[in-house]
Amino acid sequence: MSITAVLIDDEQNNLDNLDRLLTQYCPEVEVIGSATNASTGRQLIATQHPELVFLDIQMPGETGLQLLQQLPSLDFQLIFVTAYDQYGIQAVKFAAVDYLLKPIDPRELQEAVHKAMLRHGERSRNAQLENLLQLLQRQPFKEEHRIALTTLKETRFLQTRQIIRCESDNNYCYFFLDNSEKILVSKPIYEFEPLLKDYGFIRCHQSHLVNLQHIRSWIREDGGYLLLNNGDTVPVSRGKKEAVLQALGF
Repeated sequence: MSITAVLIDDEQNNLDNLDRLLTQYCPEVEVIGSATNASTGRQLIATQHPELVFLDIQMPGETGLQLLQQLPSLDFQLIFVTAYDQYGIQAVKFAAVDYLLKPIDPRELQEAVHKAMLRHGERSRNAQLENLLQLLQRQPFKEEHRIALTTLKETRFLQTRQIIRCESDNNYCYFFLDNSEKILVSKPIYEFEPLLKDYGFIRCHQSHLVNLQHIRSWIREDGGYLLLNNGDTVPVSRGKKEAVLQALGF
């Protein structure tokens, strides 16, 4: 099985490097074109109809995210290739869209390509990419944003207000929802703290992240802990106590 791909990055040396890595480590990927700017990249996607697109986020003039917003359809798999601190990476993580960090690790490249080919083979709609575009278009309306949570069986899309709290389980994380459901997500809790902090969540303990909207009360006994609307109790570490009390208005 093979898959056709186009590469879009504003630096030619990055395109050359990615092409070389794909040839060496992912021979199932057939590169059918490349572009050094968003305008040419958009034309390339329209004319070549690739099954997979590798796209840089931050490009001069028009970003990769803006390129996506101008496309009439999203009938391809997508892998972002970007630097960790570039604009837009938080939105990409929030939507659980695949991305590779520069410099590219060959093993991560192989894994991303493998997942893209599986999704392509299933002929399923690119729900993560659709969610990312909705997220970008509705930036001021945070109550409508949906975070994508990847479990072992599926990717769930949840509005942040549905999440009561998160609890660490080594390299996994449990999400407790307002319908009493409990979801195990295959990422550690520290990856969700920066994604959820702007949605009213606070890290009250090394192992706990809590939605402030679901806190019923602050209990002063036993050094202090949180009582949530669903009856759960959550510890507050000594180092986080001041920040938690401040967030609660004390």
